[in-house]
Amino acid sequence: MALRPLATVGAAAGAAANAVGERVLRARAGFRSVDAPDGWAHTPTESLTVTTDDGVELHVEIDAPEASSRSRRHVSGRMPTVVLVHGFALSMRSWVLQRRALIHEGYRVVSYDQRGHGRSGDSALEHCTVEQLGRDLSAVLAATCPSGPVVLVGHSMGGMSVMSYVGQHPDVVRERVLAVALVSTSPGGKEMTEFGLGPTVGRVVGSLGPGVLTRMSRHAGPIGMLRKMGRGVQDLAVQRWAFDSPVSTELVDLVGDMIFSTSFDVMAAFLPDIDRLDLGEHLGALTGIETLVMNGAGDLITPPSHSEEIVRQVPGAEHVVVEDAGHILQLEHPVVVTQQLLMLIARAQRAVAEGIPVSSKPRVRRTVQDISKRRRVEKARSSRSRRGGREAAS
Repeated sequence: MALRPLATVGAAAGAAANAVGERVLRARAGFRSVDAPDGWAHTPTESLTVTTDDGVELHVEIDAPEASSRSRRHVSGRMPTVVLVHGFALSMRSWVLQRRALIHEGYRVVSYDQRGHGRSGDSALEHCTVEQLGRDLSAVLAATCPSGPVVLVGHSMGGMSVMSYVGQHPDVVRERVLAVALVSTSPGGKEMTEFGLGPTVGRVVGSLGPGVLTRMSRHAGPIGMLRKMGRGVQDLAVQRWAFDSPVSTELVDLVGDMIFSTSFDVMAAFLPDIDRLDLGEHLGALTGIETLVMNGAGDLITPPSHSEEIVRQVPGAEHVVVEDAGHILQLEHPVVVTQQLLMLIARAQRAVAEGIPVSSKPRVRRTVQDISKRRRVEKARSSRSRRGGREAAS
C-alpha cells in the first residue's frame, strides 16, 4: 500500500517535468532553419551487410562521390575513403549532414551502425566491448575499402572504436590511414559514466546505470508508451545532454529516436566496459598520422579535458574546441565539423605530397565559434518575435 502514494508523487513529478519540457519545446519552436531545412533523410549509393568475427550482421552504407565533384579529384591524386563511426546509443544517422557534404566534395564515404545499434544485428552482451568494436571496424574496412587510403572519423564511442582499431592494427594504420578525427571522445580513465554530474553523484549513477537499464529493458513496451506521453521530459533530457545551443525540435526528435531505438540491454552491457576503459597505450599508433581532436566546450559527457591525453600522446595533433557546443557536435554544429574534417584531410594530403613529418608539427589548440549558426539563431528569434507581435496585435 505504501507504494501507491509514491507512485502518485512520481506521476505528479513526471507530469510537472513534462510540462516544463513542453514549455522548453515551445520556446525552441521556430529554430528549424538553424539545423537542416532539407531534413534528415539520406539515400546511399549502396547498402550491404558485413558479418563480424562473432557472427553479428552490421548494416553498412556506401556513398559514392557526386558526379559534379569528380573534377576536383585530380588535385591531390587518389582520394581517400572517409569512414564514419557513430557513438553510444546513436546510429549512422548522426552523420547524415557530413555524408552529404563529403560526397559533394568528391569523397567516397562509408558509414555503418555499430553492433546492437540502428539496423545492425543484436550482439551477445558479453561481446559489447570497445575491443570488439575495433574488430568490427576492421571487418567493415576489409569489406568496403580493402585497399587505398582511408580517413577514420569517430564520434564518442565511435572514437573509442577507432582508437581500439589503430591499437590492434598499427602496421595497417601506418600504411593506409591518411588521417584520423576523434570527435567528443575519450581514451578512458576519467570515469566515463559520470554523465556530467560530477565525480560523486556521477559514480553512483554510473554504477547503478547498467542494472537500471537492464531492468528497464524488460518493460520496453510500457516505457515506449510513457515516452509518448511524456515527450517534454525526453526533449528536456536530450537538450541537456546532447546540445549546448538552440536546436530545432526536429533535431531533438531525431536524437531521441536514435537513443530510444537502442536496446537498454545493449546500453547496459557497454557501460561497464566504457567506464573502465584505458586506450592510452593504443595512441602511440597514431604517431605520424594527421590527427584532429574535437570537443564541445559545453559537453557534459566528454568535456575537452577528456581529450587532453590524446593530444598529449599524439605529436602534431590539433585540438579544436567549439564554443556553445555539447556532445553531439556533428549535428549541433555540422558546418564547423565538416570544415574541420576537410581541413584535416587537406593537411594530411599536403604532408604526404611535400614529405613533411606530421610529428614535427607543434601541437595546436584552438577555440572556434559557429558564427553562421549564431546568425541563423538570431534571425529565427527575430522572425519569431515579429510573428508573436503580429499575433498579439490581432
